[in-house]
This record gives sequence, structure tokens and C-alpha cells, in this order.
Amino acid sequence: MKIKSKLPQTETSIFAVMSGLANEYNAINLSQGFPDFPVSRELISLVNKYMLEEKNQYAPMPGVPELRQSLSSKIKLLYNKEINPNKEITVTAGATQALFTAITAFVNKGDEVILFEPAYDSYVPSIKINGGVPVFIELTKPAFEIDWNLVRQKITSKTKMIIINSPNNPGGYVLSESDMKTLNELIRNTEIIVLSDEVYEHIIFDGLQHQSVIKFDELYQRSIAVYSFGKTFHATGWKTGYVVAPPLLTEEFRKVHQFNVFSVNTPIQYALAEYLQNPDNYLNLPEFYQQKRDFFLQAIEGSKFKVIPSHGTYFQVLDYSEISDLPEFEFAVWMTKEKGLASIPLSSFYHNKRNQQLLRFAFPKQEETLLKAAEILKTI
Repeated sequence: MKIKSKLPQTETSIFAVMSGLANEYNAINLSQGFPDFPVSRELISLVNKYMLEEKNQYAPMPGVPELRQSLSSKIKLLYNKEINPNKEITVTAGATQALFTAITAFVNKGDEVILFEPAYDSYVPSIKINGGVPVFIELTKPAFEIDWNLVRQKITSKTKMIIINSPNNPGGYVLSESDMKTLNELIRNTEIIVLSDEVYEHIIFDGLQHQSVIKFDELYQRSIAVYSFGKTFHATGWKTGYVVAPPLLTEEFRKVHQFNVFSVNTPIQYALAEYLQNPDNYLNLPEFYQQKRDFFLQAIEGSKFKVIPSHGTYFQVLDYSEISDLPEFEFAVWMTKEKGLASIPLSSFYHNKRNQQLLRFAFPKQEETLLKAAEILKTI
């Protein structure tokens, strides 16, 4: 049988590769971004409660009404924006499914999609499988700042979508209010859609405020915002997220959503709806994760690694240019095998495997885990 692959250049995910090596060599795994501490017992109990209440059959395609109403209230609290839970919120099977569905709904063959690298690894395959053309704008250390004049130059009559991600995985940078206003000015009077990956909206540090597309009325009218409960509530394996978009875009999004997922885990939706009614369950996250970031950075003081500022997400990028000339992937593999610590080479987030001698470390871990990792880093 001959198969014409739709993604002929796609390799095994770097996350699977590095986690596989971590398991093989019994290394501390700071490569994949998942916590090694427990999910809230209250939230677990709520899931069990709704299972026992027989909330176990198909949920409505857009999500259970109670959860969409809780999310509407949350958005009002955070961004002072009235969002219609019936026409503007859709519950998804995680953020990656939401991203794929949004790209599939709007990107046609030959359409150009502008994205900023380093970029989450699902963006490009999702664009290509729909016949779209990724247009790359590379951001570099240490600040990963966007040159909006370059963005202006990249916009053509074929540009259908711009993908932004703030707080950014893996760079840790956070877009400012000025960034968002400039983006809005660039796409005014165009047909360009903004796909805004905001899964780390609550994991933001140093007194900064998350600048959601939802906050900007004109920009929101042409935007799709994607969120993740897994990131917010330490339950990545639940694969539950949601999308917020104006009615016109939501209608098109749901046309695809209903056929590639239709509905999402029912008891978990009910549990999240109730859990969200207490804002403390998500408003305390910035302080919680900033403490972990600061603990990790304090623990590696004295090492030869240089810190790249991380203002959001639960990832920390470190520069090893004073230690080795090895390319990032080779150095990451060496460190996993020889030193027992797994990370992710930042080159994996660039289409051309750009080498800047940077590694990404996930710090949503217990202090004991972070201390062990720091001890290793200080020996290198």
C-alpha cells in the first residue's frame, strides 16, 4: 500500500522523545509541562459527585449550560466583558483540539497564517494539514519581542490568520497592552482572524496583567481565544478546555467541532462549573507559580546557566552558551543520559531548528523535585 502523507516531514514529538529518554535513563523529567503534585481534592470529589448523580451521558455539543454560564461570569470578573454563554463559549476536548478546530474552520488551501517562533508545536501541522501556508516570524533571546513593522511587511492579500500566544510557551514572554493595540491597528479593515492561545492566562508573574483579546472590543470581534482547564487546575490529563469567540466565528467553529469531537466529558464539565464559582480557585495561581519559579531560580544560583526572563507560563528557559557549543538537541540528550535531567531544546519550537543554546525546563513540580534538578544543573 502506498500512502501519500499529509504531513511527510512530521517527526515524533520532541515531548515524547525527551520523556522517553527520561524514562529510559531514570532522569528527572522537567521536559513535559505537567505537575507532579495532586489535583485539588475538592475538584476530584466534585467529579465523583456528578458521576454518582448520573451525569455520564453525552453533554450538549457546545458544553453543559452550567459550565458556560460559570465561564461567562469568570470573564466578566476578569475582563469586565459581557459574553453570551450560548453564542460565544464552546467547551472543547483540551486546547490543542480547540486550536486544530479553529484552524480547520477558517484556513483554506493557499491561505497564509502568520505565527511567531518559538511556537507551540501543534500550530504548523494544523495549518499544513488544512492546506494553509505558515509564515514564520522568528523571535530571539533574551526578550523574544515582536517587531510589528516586520509583521506589517508579512501581511499579504492571502493572510487569513495570525496566531498569538501569551503568556508564551516556551519563551515565557507576555504581550503588552501596546502589543495588542498595535495588532488591532494592523488588521483593521482586513479579513484576518486572530487565533489567541491564552492557556496560561492565570500563570503570569511580576505584577503583569494578562492582555486577553477579550479585553479589546474591536480586536475581539475578529478573534478566537483558546483556554485550558488542564493548565489552570493541574489536570492536564483531563484534556478539557474552551473557546471564546464572537457569535459569527463561534458558529463556524462549532460546524467543525461537532464533527471532530461533538461533546466533552460530562461529569468533569459539571464539576468545573461548580468549582469555578469560587474565584480563589484560579485567582491565586500567579502567586502560587511565581513562588515555584523563584524557588527554582534561587536554587540554581551559582550555576553556569544564564536565566532568560520568564514572566508567564510554568516554563523557565536557560542559556547554556557558557557551558557548551553543542546544538540544543544534542546537549539536551547528553544532559538526560549523563546527568539525569530532561529538558526541551528550544530549537524544537522553530521550523528551521534555530540554535540559540537554550533549553526549556518545566517547574510545576514539588520543591523536592526542583531542588534535585537544581543540584544537577549546578554540577554542569
